[in-house]
Amino acid sequence: MKILYVCHRFPFPPKRGGKIRPFNMIRHFTGQGHEVTVCSLSRSAAEANEGTGIAGHCKHFEMASVKNPIQTLRMLVRLPMLTPSSMGFFYSPDLQRRVDALLASEKFDLIFVHCSSVAQYVEDVQGIPKILDFGDMDSQKWLEYANYKPFPLSLGYRLEGTKMEMAEKRLAKKFDLCTATTRAEWDTLQSYGAAPATDWFPNGVDAGFFKPDGEAYDPDTLSFIGRMDYYPNQECMFDFCRNTLPLIQARRPTAKLLIVGADPSPAVRQLAELPGVTVTGSVPDVRPYILRSAAMVAPLNIARGTQNKILEAMAMGVPVVTSPAGAGGVDAEDGIHFLVGDRPAAYADACLRLMQDAGERARFSTAGRERMLTNHDWQASMRRLDTIVERVLAR
Repeated sequence: MKILYVCHRFPFPPKRGGKIRPFNMIRHFTGQGHEVTVCSLSRSAAEANEGTGIAGHCKHFEMASVKNPIQTLRMLVRLPMLTPSSMGFFYSPDLQRRVDALLASEKFDLIFVHCSSVAQYVEDVQGIPKILDFGDMDSQKWLEYANYKPFPLSLGYRLEGTKMEMAEKRLAKKFDLCTATTRAEWDTLQSYGAAPATDWFPNGVDAGFFKPDGEAYDPDTLSFIGRMDYYPNQECMFDFCRNTLPLIQARRPTAKLLIVGADPSPAVRQLAELPGVTVTGSVPDVRPYILRSAAMVAPLNIARGTQNKILEAMAMGVPVVTSPAGAGGVDAEDGIHFLVGDRPAAYADACLRLMQDAGERARFSTAGRERMLTNHDWQASMRRLDTIVERVLAR
């Protein structure tokens, strides 16, 4: 089968959330013997250079280069329009020409799109089965941002969320089947009543790469892993450092927090001035930082879909303390596989429970990894995807 695969971020190397899910789909389709043509965007020379590694996982790829200043202008142009600004950020006339040329010169058996912001490239194509994997429902994320941003930014995010929800409903009607990452996101998608058919399949984790190393951990150390140019990560660390870490240090003065992730903003870097806080910036490998931790914290107030950082930590046998929002995208149970808190005192209690009791940490370590092996395995997720594709082709 020949598959045209369109995604919003160039899916190689799979080092961040927006790349991991599409890469695993592409690799799976190719491994099944299908001929996959990948179409996506690169935003820098470094990303373009790294992205060529996708060649070993697909038949052909088309990479259109864009510059963020121009893409930002495309966003601004759409502010007075009904079209979401997000779609301007992910639009490239060059990529549109390449997609159109491929559709004119080749006969594809399936079009698969990951992320609603790039569905615009093929939304009007007819005569070829089409699947749109929303992944996360982006509209709901923008609407949630509005609750945390000051005016007038809050108004802007609310407007973008409203426009994005309208676009999601419109796009859902134009695809044969639409999917999401979690049951919660699927419920949102189903509530639209727009798509001819819907389903969901979870993110997985590479448990062979993210695994325990048998080395000792530091019972005084907590870690947070995530890109620090991403607002939900920034917001939760500001909140945690202001309201939760002091509670922990009051009972365990030697407690430390590692904030590990690329491109920290100046405000995030200032957190390193707090007692016990280290902000690393980009690191070549996040695993040693997580593995040496008593627990990985993910106290996200804003979260949609699956937080890969949680899956990865649990796969490494490092217990996770997270929020209800963070837990919602993980197929695991509070108190058994990880710990969920809803306020600073609850986070502090959970962290101290793991820092002070080696037996409790060991119990969550084993249970968390076992849950990842059974419920967040990429092979199982891809088998579910196969049944989804079969449904579309059978229609």
